[in-house]
Amino acid sequence: MTDTLRLSVQHPRPGLAIATVAGDVDMHTAETLRRDASEIIQQMCPHLVLDLSQVGFCDSAGLSALIGLWHTAQAADGALRLADIPDRLMRMLTLTGVDTVLPVHATTSEAVTAMVADKPTSAGPQGSVDRVTTVGGAGEPAEGEHMACDSPHNSSVSLS
Repeated sequence: MTDTLRLSVQHPRPGLAIATVAGDVDMHTAETLRRDASEIIQQMCPHLVLDLSQVGFCDSAGLSALIGLWHTAQAADGALRLADIPDRLMRMLTLTGVDTVLPVHATTSEAVTAMVADKPTSAGPQGSVDRVTTVGGAGEPAEGEHMACDSPHNSSVSLS
């Protein structure tokens, strides 16, 4: 287990974000994931796909964070989908029944396709133009950088 969690964000369509989570989602990092992913949802990106392919470990605090994000997305009239889930985490989701609440997809591409089919996103800018990296415990964009979903960019945040 590590105290570092990395969240990389892409905006393939307006109102839709893909966040790739890398590292362990545990009692040390779960609240940071919940806070930063909630910020993405609340900044006009209510439809969120979490790519969990790079998650090495997830404990009950991590599961709680995922459920909290699902509630946040629903409150914003959006949705949360999980994709590329490692076997160990998938077993945990199945044993706890979380996989019956949160839609699970084999790939990020499948999750995006299902998300778009379920609830199309609004018109506006999209894409991936630049890469924003912030390192440190704050998880805040550096001066001059922004996290708003309505602007096309990728971002990567390393959290310690």
